[in-house]
Amino acid sequence: MLEFLQNFLTDSSFIPHGHCYLWKPSLVWLNIISDSLIALVYYSIPIALVYFVHKRKDFPFKWILLLFGAFIISCGTTHVMDVWTLWHPTYWLSTFIKFITAIISLYTAIALLPIIPQALALPSPAQLEAANCQLKLTLKELENTQSQLIQTEKMSSLGQLVGGIAHEINNPVNFIDANIVIINEYTKNLLSLITLFQKCDRHLVSEIQAFIEEIDLDFIKEDVPKILSSMKMGAGRISNLVLSLRNFSRLDEADKKEVDIHDGLDSTLLILQNRLEAKINHPGIQVIKEYGKLPKVECYPGQLNQVFMNILNNSIDTLIESVIGCKLLVNNAKITGNQQLVTKANNPQIRICTEVLDSNQVMIRIADNGCGMTKAVKQKVFDPFFTTKPVGSGTGLGMSISYQIINKYGGQLKCVSTPLQGTEFIIQIPIKIKSG
Repeated sequence: MLEFLQNFLTDSSFIPHGHCYLWKPSLVWLNIISDSLIALVYYSIPIALVYFVHKRKDFPFKWILLLFGAFIISCGTTHVMDVWTLWHPTYWLSTFIKFITAIISLYTAIALLPIIPQALALPSPAQLEAANCQLKLTLKELENTQSQLIQTEKMSSLGQLVGGIAHEINNPVNFIDANIVIINEYTKNLLSLITLFQKCDRHLVSEIQAFIEEIDLDFIKEDVPKILSSMKMGAGRISNLVLSLRNFSRLDEADKKEVDIHDGLDSTLLILQNRLEAKINHPGIQVIKEYGKLPKVECYPGQLNQVFMNILNNSIDTLIESVIGCKLLVNNAKITGNQQLVTKANNPQIRICTEVLDSNQVMIRIADNGCGMTKAVKQKVFDPFFTTKPVGSGTGLGMSISYQIINKYGGQLKCVSTPLQGTEFIIQIPIKIKSG
């Protein structure tokens, strides 16, 4: 055994490998440089593999990388031994290292076979990119849904607030309205009494006569009925507004109800009355109603009123912008009928038409005579977060939410618009709206 180890580790039995090259310097050095470089590269690869395994602790095939590292180190060692045996003929040791390399390489090849299907099952870079894009789209949809839920919750809270205010205002307004009639009657009686007193007593004391002249009793007799009439009219208007607010909020109607579409439209218009009136920088907006005879529609009134509110608000915004915008567009473009467009801009109108399409559908058309939309804007009008308004002036969710509400009920919401020809939103909904 001792003799075998001596022969294994010594070089006494063989001649150096350099003799095979006849010790030609160029050939010897070429082998030395080549084997050294190969060994150096072989030894550097396992370092990179170990670093990768250390950093990617989630990599599923760590052990095969370490096995590859052992195989590459053994290959590098065989090249080192090729340089060594040029002068030292320890061929037993060199051959033994090659044998170990062969065993490691064989084991690596066998171990690699079962993991090839698993490796092939791993997604390619293109698949990963596609999955990443899909995840981004899903995340965007979730963000849109979250924003829409927030907006819907805001509208719900607004509805509750409006309903609560309407309820609180209603009682004192009814009290005022009812008592104005009584006050009016009392005032008439008192004024009649004063008149009768003046007729009966021709010789009023000077102090009373002076006071009558001071307060201008004749003017009071004329003005008090007018004041009471104005108060009656104001209380009546508040009552109508409160009724419209309650109709709009529909706080007490969480379930589907059969409602009059025209009530919802009128309530929304009354709430928006302040925006329809003339201001310093734009004329008043005329609302033309062409209501057909509609049956009652089964729906969630609050949500349908929200759609009306969003569309009418958009129309009002467009018409206000058109007063200036259409004039600028006309001045900058060579278009026939310029004066007609200026006239339209100075006479803003919203036309609301309703009709029955068939035994199962009704249609509501809300059109304005504003500047209209370009094709690019019209294509995006129902996209979430799309808005043509300045930053901070709009969320870009109103029309998107309206589209989803109508679509969820099995109806259709369309936009028809041409530049300088106005915009029309067409709502088609079934008389029996689907549950949403």
